[in-house]
Amino acid sequence: MSLVKTSMLDIVINLYKYKLKAYKQVFMSLIFIQLLAVLFSFNGVGMMGSSTESIEIDVQFYSADLVITFTILWAFITAILITTSAYKNDDFAFVTNRLSSNLSNMVFLLTASIVGGITAMLSTSLMKIIMYLFGGHGHIAANLSLSEVVLGYSSTILYILLFSGLGYFIGTLVQVSRIFVAVIPGIFIGAGILGAGSRGFEWVKSIYQFIFTEPSILLFVLKVLVIVGLLFTGSIALSNRMEVR
Repeated sequence: MSLVKTSMLDIVINLYKYKLKAYKQVFMSLIFIQLLAVLFSFNGVGMMGSSTESIEIDVQFYSADLVITFTILWAFITAILITTSAYKNDDFAFVTNRLSSNLSNMVFLLTASIVGGITAMLSTSLMKIIMYLFGGHGHIAANLSLSEVVLGYSSTILYILLFSGLGYFIGTLVQVSRIFVAVIPGIFIGAGILGAGSRGFEWVKSIYQFIFTEPSILLFVLKVLVIVGLLFTGSIALSNRMEVR
């Protein structure tokens, strides 16, 4: 009989450290996806121009929006993947249960969201360097205050975390019952075809307005954290209904 007593916190920390090392390919795929998005972003998001008899001015606008979109998609897919049996079985190398496994997954997704959000926002610096080196003799301008930078980074991380939580919840639903493999895509496809304004899918527009059009940053942070907390709590509750190994 062992006299060593292991706490839940110790188990979660050990699982988290293990997953940071074991899931390195997740961050490698992030780098690839973001570089691909940077490449696509060089088409620009808009342009304007003006000219006189002797002067011609062309202004091209670039944004990290595409990089952020790709990163959100990466986080969503990653969250679904780590709920699959191939990833869950790795936890059995440790003395663990469903709660500690879920908690370590959630901390890992939080870390991935922070890394993804920071690197997505830093992609603007990479784009400026590339444009400076290979963009000819144009002038590159980017005037952002410190508050705007902090707001951009924090909101990006929260968006990625939100879709991570959604992906984790959907992945757990699929593990509980395979019927959701057909039901969930059907809901998204139906909403896309009929449109958010169609009768029966007005809830899509309501959810979008509730989250993404919030003018107050404090309320936005609160809404996202509450929704993520509910998604993760729901995932834990659903996983407790699954059969034991």
